[in-house]
Order: sequence, then C-alpha cells, then structure tokens
Amino acid sequence: MKFAMKSMGSKGFFKLFAVCALSAAAAVAPVSAQDDAEAIVRPVAAAYTVEIGSSHLVDTYLTPLKYQGISTALSYERLQAMKFSPRTWIMQSRGRLGLNRGENPAKNAAMWDLDLELSWGLMRRFSVESIPGLRLMAGGATGIDVGALYLARNGNNPVSAKAAWTVGLTGAAVYNFKIRRLPVCLRYQPTLPLTGVFFSPDYGELYYEIYLGNHSGLAHAAWWGNYFRLDNLLTADLRFGGTNLRVAYHGDILSTKVNNIVSRRFIHALCIGVSGEWISIGRSDRSLQKAEIISALY
Repeated sequence: MKFAMKSMGSKGFFKLFAVCALSAAAAVAPVSAQDDAEAIVRPVAAAYTVEIGSSHLVDTYLTPLKYQGISTALSYERLQAMKFSPRTWIMQSRGRLGLNRGENPAKNAAMWDLDLELSWGLMRRFSVESIPGLRLMAGGATGIDVGALYLARNGNNPVSAKAAWTVGLTGAAVYNFKIRRLPVCLRYQPTLPLTGVFFSPDYGELYYEIYLGNHSGLAHAAWWGNYFRLDNLLTADLRFGGTNLRVAYHGDILSTKVNNIVSRRFIHALCIGVSGEWISIGRSDRSLQKAEIISALY
C-alpha cells in the first residue's frame, strides 16, 4: 500500500479523489431530482364571508314569547390537506361571530343574541369515479359555542348565558365543474353534534345565586333528547382567478330543553364573501417547481 501511494504521487492522489467526488455527486443527483418530483404542496383554502338573514329566538328562561328579526354574522373558514396523508384526509377550522335581533309579536320589545362559535374537524375524502369532479367527505368535528341573550324589559334578570362543547359528525359533497370557461366549486356540508356538555341554570334561578356559590346542576350531558343541532352550509365558489367570489346559504337549527327551560334558535342567512388558496413558498425557492399540489377543496 505504501509502495502504491509513493508510486502514485500527490498529483495522482488528488486526481483519484476528484474522480470519486464527481461519481458521488452524480449518484446523489438523481435522488434529489426524484425527491423534488415527489414533493407535495398543501395550499390553504380560506374564506371570509358576511351573513345576513332572519332569526327566530325562543328562551323561556327570559320569556315564553318567540322573537323574530334579523341575523348578521362574520365567518371564517380554513381547509387544508393533512400532512400525514394529504390525498385522503382534510382538516377544517371554522369561526363565526353572530349578532341576532328579534322582536316580540307586539313589536314593543327586542331581544339580542350574541354568539361565538369555534370548531375543528377532520374528514376523509372519497373520489366518485363515475361522476368526474365529484368528491365526498366524511368525518368528525368538535366545537365550542358561547354567547348570551339579552332582554332589556326583564329588569331583575335580563341575561341568559349560553355555553356548549360538542362532538359530532360532519361530511361534505364537493362538485367542481365549469359554466362555460368559469370554474365553479359547489359544496354542501351538514354538521350534526352527537354528544357533549352544555350550560343551563335551573328554572327561575338567578345568576346572582350562582355568583354566591350555587354551582350544582349547571352542566348537563348533551344528547339528542335535550340538545339537538343541525348546521347546514351550502357554498358556491366562482373562481375568477387568484381570488374567488363565494355565495352561500347558512341554515342553523338549535333546540335545547333542560330544567323546564326551552331554548331555540333558527337562522336562515345568505352569505357573500371572498375565498381562495394560499401557498407559503418563496419566489427564490425552486426546489418545489415540480411538486404536486393537493387542494383540499378545488
């Protein structure tokens, strides 16, 4: 070995080292190109909408009368393919801040309803080979709903607080098609809570009594016998370009009955807003030019 190194000399040794380095680089290059080709980009599909429609409010803790009026809300939605299985699983986050105002049949009193909803869901996606452009989703969702109703004419106890945490089912039918050259994404998604926990005082119990320490019987297990809700969302995204126009219908049915207190909220609203997809990739990053883009909705 020593004789071989001496006969090769320093110049021959560096030539051999250069050849080995170039061979290693050539062997690694195809693997890197393959990694780039198999890279996956998961864009975020987000939407911001404004809702306006009609509301029907009933809360026998405050009054036995039904109040009808206007429903308004601001909504946000976010969908993205999951990292561990982007072609199969879709993650969804939703937020909604609603303000409803209703009047009694005599039109001499108004009830206000302020409501905040936050939810997160996970759905599995299925392709329908017989109908191009149609995909079905099914999974579960969990969310919290907090708010309060206010009736000024009840001077002694004008507020009825609301709070619930639920777990249930959700699913969607998504159909992408074109109207001439305009791409359109049509979706229907219902959400149905199955169980959870919600807050309700006893009939006639003052919140001042709760403040003094009467905390028994405030939390109730939710099931369809005392807590029923069906949230329906129908959206149509008109994909003009990078930013889409969303037109939607939101129908929400909520009915609870516990401690001889009946509370109902029916909402029918028209939604309009903007939607689109966003990808966090720098312009100087060329490693993902051949990446596969997996959209959660389009």
